[in-house]
Amino acid sequence: MNTAVQALSDARKLVEPELRSAVGRLDPHLALVASYHFGWCDRDGNATEANAGKALRPGLTVIVAEGLAGDAKPAVAGAVAVELIHNFSLVHDDLIDRDRERRHRETVWSVWDDTTAILVGDAMASLAHEVLADSGSPYADRASLALAAATRDVIRGQAQDVLFEQRGDVTLAECLQMAADKTGALLAVSASLGAVLVGARDAEAACHEFGAELGVAFQLVDDLLGVWGHPDVTGKPVFADLAAGKKTMPVTWAIEHGGHVGAQLAEWFAARDPRAPAAAEDLQYAADLLEKAGARDWASAEADRRVAAALAALAPIPLHEGARGTLTDLADFVVRRSL
Repeated sequence: MNTAVQALSDARKLVEPELRSAVGRLDPHLALVASYHFGWCDRDGNATEANAGKALRPGLTVIVAEGLAGDAKPAVAGAVAVELIHNFSLVHDDLIDRDRERRHRETVWSVWDDTTAILVGDAMASLAHEVLADSGSPYADRASLALAAATRDVIRGQAQDVLFEQRGDVTLAECLQMAADKTGALLAVSASLGAVLVGARDAEAACHEFGAELGVAFQLVDDLLGVWGHPDVTGKPVFADLAAGKKTMPVTWAIEHGGHVGAQLAEWFAARDPRAPAAAEDLQYAADLLEKAGARDWASAEADRRVAAALAALAPIPLHEGARGTLTDLADFVVRRSL
């Protein structure tokens, strides 16, 4: 666990100067908004040291590149690009979900407005491909195409997530596919870009599979935290996903496999209006049904299974053992974290 945290910290130190430089290309107002979102300044531009996130995605790019080629520098532009795409999605997700807090700070749309959130998200998405194009890498076009395809999948997953809130017949299979798109696609390309940008073509598919499986595990843990995570740690209210009426993987599993308890949960969701505030005892009732159905245990076990599949994908790749150990610790970090 400590190895993973240290590796992500080291990756951030390598990537952040280039990320700041990239954000500096934006017009002054959008650069300020993006810098605020990254935790580098307050809304007035005064420097801060707020939580900027775990840097999991750029960390994956850097660690894979170093593990394959012994040098992470060729992959730094890719790491910057995936972090920009990730944060474009976060800014837009906060707007879609009307979330007022992220990482214990006010979100972009709630500080400025909806239009600003849309524009700064769009600017970061465009900037990601500009950074790759300007990197001078002989593999820049290949990397940009892979990132564009992953971004399309992320957007598809987000669209499905929104649509699922309006449907009462969402299946577990649909939820798993949504997680593979919304979360898995970007983690998959983060890992595979580490191989792409050092020219390790034979390792690309395995790295992609590693990231894809890890992404579903990550989303499973997020789904667990969305119900049972502590607000002081997650930055969101307890039972946040239930209050929003989200059809997460534990919810759909419970409805499909929970028998009588699952039927009670389905009835609760059918009667619930996510636009109306829910009483704490009402949300507690739904959380208790989830637990009684076995959904909490299933999600935890499935996350572990996905991590095992991710690590199995890496087995044939000739990684330096230090990098292999770090990626193993990183996978464990994903399922043991308590954001």
